[in-house]
Amino acid sequence: MADVLNVAMAPKDSTFQVRINSEIKKTVEEIYARTGMTLTDAFNTFIQQSINVEGLPFLVTQNSKEALREQAVALLMMDLKRAEERADKEGWIDADDLEKELGV
Repeated sequence: MADVLNVAMAPKDSTFQVRINSEIKKTVEEIYARTGMTLTDAFNTFIQQSINVEGLPFLVTQNSKEALREQAVALLMMDLKRAEERADKEGWIDADDLEKELGV
């Protein structure tokens, strides 16, 4: 993607309308308001992230919660493996040495 589009800076020259249940709309507006965003801000953020990643900015599966958990576990395991490899290469620090180093 040669030119990255910036949703916030781009001229607003088109309209997008969507039909939504009023109770759902009110609920998400309250959620976004807690972060200082309007529903329009949140939608534009979604669009910007979609442009940034060239796709949906989140994982979509039949069970996204489980898929995200599995992804988090996989990332944690990669971090642990890297830490173990580094410790093997540079040497291990036991808990007593760590406490001394931290002044605990």
